[in-house]
Amino acid sequence: MLVVHGLDISYFTGKLEGYLRAKGLAYRLQEMDTRAFRRLGRITGVQQMPQLELPDGRWMTDTVRIIDALEAEHPAPSLTPEDAVCAFIAGLIETYGDEHLWRPALYYRWAFADDARLMSARLARGMLRDVPGPLALKRRFILMRQRAHYLHGEGVTTANRRELEADYLLLLDALEPVLRQRNWVLGDAPTRADIGLFGPLFRHFHCDPTPGRILRDRAPAVAAWVTRLWALEDVPDTDARSLDQVPDDLAPLFALIRTRFLPELVANAAAVATGEREVLHCITPNAPIRYRSNPYRAGRLYRLQHEHAALDGLSRVRVTDILGVELSGPLFPPAAALPFQPGGLRDRWGRPTR
Repeated sequence: MLVVHGLDISYFTGKLEGYLRAKGLAYRLQEMDTRAFRRLGRITGVQQMPQLELPDGRWMTDTVRIIDALEAEHPAPSLTPEDAVCAFIAGLIETYGDEHLWRPALYYRWAFADDARLMSARLARGMLRDVPGPLALKRRFILMRQRAHYLHGEGVTTANRRELEADYLLLLDALEPVLRQRNWVLGDAPTRADIGLFGPLFRHFHCDPTPGRILRDRAPAVAAWVTRLWALEDVPDTDARSLDQVPDDLAPLFALIRTRFLPELVANAAAVATGEREVLHCITPNAPIRYRSNPYRAGRLYRLQHEHAALDGLSRVRVTDILGVELSGPLFPPAAALPFQPGGLRDRWGRPTR
């Protein structure tokens, strides 16, 4: 059986668990403490969660690489459409879920008192269970550390916090009518699009008190989709390989991707390529955000650029029609215009390993 080493409140642990359930692959969750976090970091070369332990003794980390590998090793049921355009769109939505929703998900967890109180206690009792000391002191340490990393470190200010809240609310408004009509984002079968959105929508927006209340009140069909995916424990009887059309009701989601996600992803990649330590990006004219540049996120753009370049001309035209904009120019420069070369495995903060 596969062993997922992580935490049951972790963004990317939840994403991986959602994938394994949609895939029908049996696993168990082994919760990390600080000792396990360091030990597994020595095994895989990167201290992050989740880490996946396979029955044959291999280890994997980074959910994108894990899914790539398991899709190849376990081809049925597939979560990757055979149609090149559908596969690209699914990967684009997965990247949006991984890299754009990260900040609002962490914002809701650590900027609101009820959420921060609950989650700091959970981490103190779980991740820090092997650290001696009183629970109150460990909770205080967790709270200060998480707010430093995920609020201040991600550029959250009073000037832009409403836009971070809007990232969540607009997403719910885009997905709610879609998931009232069908079970999965791109059609009759779950794809990597569902898995990328599931990470933040399950472990953060669904489970944390403040965004959870918003989800239930504002988007009950999205809440039902979260629990529907989590309930997939047997091998599903649907397969994404046959999907060959992108539904036309996803235009609001694609508007968020092209206006709120891609410009920031490109700004970060440009900063990484020129060696700048910080990114200054305007979410809207009155909502600037400044944060440390991130090579890992630049690598995600690099992957999208190369996948788009590999499409034939007719497929690129289809992508343009679907997204409502041509992926070129400042919105999506070719990889050669941003001289960034991925340097092997990196953790979520872009730090190289080994």
